[in-house]
Amino acid sequence: MARGAFIVIEGCDRSGKSTQCKLLVQGLNNSGIKAKNISFPDRSTEIGKVIDSYLTKKIELPDQAIHLLFSANRWELNDMMKQQLEDGTTLVVDRYSYSGVAYSASKSTHNMDIEWFKAPEMGLLKPDAVFFLHLDNDVAKQRNGFGKERYENKDIQNRVAKFFKSFEKFDEWQVLQC
Repeated sequence: MARGAFIVIEGCDRSGKSTQCKLLVQGLNNSGIKAKNISFPDRSTEIGKVIDSYLTKKIELPDQAIHLLFSANRWELNDMMKQQLEDGTTLVVDRYSYSGVAYSASKSTHNMDIEWFKAPEMGLLKPDAVFFLHLDNDVAKQRNGFGKERYENKDIQNRVAKFFKSFEKFDEWQVLQC
């Protein structure tokens, strides 16, 4: 059996990632290709529940601690994802390590080196393709639900977008204008 493809959809908040992931999985399954959607953070795990409390502003955590929790959340699913790929399932992932690095580095008040943010991601599965949904932040902030979570403000989203732009040098990275 052929290995499944590992596809990541990235973008700033409210760019349409979740919608596009669901549509892609549906289209692949309808075409006879076994596909599954995974979203990060996975808020159903114990680590994910702490992340959810942080994102919904119920708790405060230092930047370094929350970054490591986001990374640990991806590590929680790494073996399962590897097995599913080996079993021929295509994985369409809503956010991955790129978001972890971009969001953490863009909000860090500790002038930390970007390599620190990349280090916990080393060894995670590498995607076959990454599609970045580029949407102007002024359009995104008009979408339903913008502003409910910690990072959903124009200032942070503009800084995150600049970090995402630095990933365009990677071969697997494709920018889609929305």
